[in-house]
Amino acid sequence: MENINLIESFSEFKEMKNIDKATLMSIIEDVFRSLLLKKYGSDENFDIIVNPDKGDLEIWHNRTIVDDEFAEDSFDYDPNKHISLTDAHKIEEDFEIGEEVSAPMKLEDFGRRAVLAIRQNLVSKVLDLEKDAIYKKYKERVGDVITGEVYQIWKKEILIMDDEGNELVLPKAEQIPSDFFKKGDTVRAVVQRVEMKNNTPIIVLSRTSPAFLEKLFEMEVPEIFDGLITIKKIVREPGERAKVAVESYDDRIDPVGACVGMKGSRIHGIVRELKNENIDVINFTQNNTLFITRALSPAKISSIKLDDENKRAEVFLKPDQVSLAIGKGGHNIKLAGKLTGYEIDVYRDTDVDTEDVDLEEFADEIESWILDELKGIGCDTAKSVLELSTEDLVKRTDLEEETINEIRQILKSEFE
Repeated sequence: MENINLIESFSEFKEMKNIDKATLMSIIEDVFRSLLLKKYGSDENFDIIVNPDKGDLEIWHNRTIVDDEFAEDSFDYDPNKHISLTDAHKIEEDFEIGEEVSAPMKLEDFGRRAVLAIRQNLVSKVLDLEKDAIYKKYKERVGDVITGEVYQIWKKEILIMDDEGNELVLPKAEQIPSDFFKKGDTVRAVVQRVEMKNNTPIIVLSRTSPAFLEKLFEMEVPEIFDGLITIKKIVREPGERAKVAVESYDDRIDPVGACVGMKGSRIHGIVRELKNENIDVINFTQNNTLFITRALSPAKISSIKLDDENKRAEVFLKPDQVSLAIGKGGHNIKLAGKLTGYEIDVYRDTDVDTEDVDLEEFADEIESWILDELKGIGCDTAKSVLELSTEDLVKRTDLEEETINEIRQILKSEFE
């Protein structure tokens, strides 16, 4: 018998993804039963056998043999249920009245228009099922790190293909500022969210999410994966700095040491993945004063005054520690505030009552953008700038050495 070959007729079924065979068989059978109902008014006298391995389908029309006179004259004769003895003998000469005849049907028996309708219906249902399967699959993987290949690069986003050929999106806003990808590059990112738009699943990835950093730690630090160390909170300025508060439930395990690894072996891989993002791993504590002190690392704190009601902290430091506490671009103090939940104000703690001059007093001699650059590293007075060496100022700001030397000369003249 010539079976209905679905793979030849419907090329879309050659690459079936995300759909199990049982579901596919059910879809195909439903589509053809709908066609039989439309064509014959009933599908009771038809057997549909789907063979997904071979990609074919058989439809058998079952009818009861009646005598020729009944077939010609009786009102009860139904060509969908009955077949005359003469017609039955054309199939096989040994048939007798009352027996059941099963005859195969071919795809062309339905007519060209019906075949096109079948094709469209099948393709539509399979695509809908595939989309639904992809949506459910990635909905369960939100928060997981996946690896994909850059397929196409646009101005606002990158299209990434996973190992099954599914399309994923990495928006520009979810990329680390220093990220640079070319077509064919391998990318690791976390699944941030999955949504349906116009019946199409949109899988959005992120490399800037704290969840991405958390998963990287899980992959690099077995103690975190096993639950011996817990990540309490992560805050990030993607590509610049991150602070990770960790806690161990086993007194024998040093959570910071375990996360950093011998000579930084564990954290180096994470730093490289995040484009040299500076990562501070901090021991979590319920003691807010101690937690703020640790969060402002590497700066050394002289004293702290807490206002727990308004969640504010006044932090006093030696003049040479202020710029360390604030950090380049203010990242360190900003992240410390996010990590601890306190609004942190930094003050200079000095035993000597020395006369100083606010940098704003030099607005006529020094350009405003230069003053802003110095304030960004915690230097808001003349002496706070002069306390730092030229090398330190070059390293911590975007100013050139020549510019810094000119500034220092202007500030020094104020005290001569």
